[in-house]
Amino acid sequence: MKGQILMLLAIATLLSSFCLGQKTQTVQFSSTIDRLLKKVESDIITTAEAMPAEKFDFTPDSLHLPGAAFDGVRTFSGQIMHLATDNILIWAAINNQKITYDIPDVNGPKNIKTKEDVLNYLKYSFEIGQKAIETITAKTAIELVEFRWRKLSKLDLAFYGIVHANEHYGQMVVYLRMCGIVPPPTKTEK
Repeated sequence: MKGQILMLLAIATLLSSFCLGQKTQTVQFSSTIDRLLKKVESDIITTAEAMPAEKFDFTPDSLHLPGAAFDGVRTFSGQIMHLATDNILIWAAINNQKITYDIPDVNGPKNIKTKEDVLNYLKYSFEIGQKAIETITAKTAIELVEFRWRKLSKLDLAFYGIVHANEHYGQMVVYLRMCGIVPPPTKTEK
């Protein structure tokens, strides 16, 4: 909820500056987006690092909870791989960057299996995000880029990337807690 409020506040600030014709500095645009991305990046990476390697294939379905509907959900590692893959696809579209991984679908490369490799892939996905955000200015924010068979503004796609990442962070938190682990961001915010 706190992340959604911050995001709405950031969008309102950006749009009001843009719509009122105020001279918006490049720094204001990219720093607002960058601040949001860095927060969700930190939450996701520390949460991913907190899960032991032997539990990276954990799925709530394995708990056989009565009345639960976890059949077929992604593993913890699968959550991260999907998130990182979408990050790469989203941020590369904004930055018009060539993707260096062989990505067959939204679940990422099949050859990435170990915790270390998954974490490296995740961190790489956020590095692309940081570079893409640097290209978003008052002038380029409304430029249209192609993403999944439609055209979206760079600003729209950037916020979609942050929201999508935050949704998966929420799922990762539930997985950690089901394994008896308190997510690191929760510990530091108390």
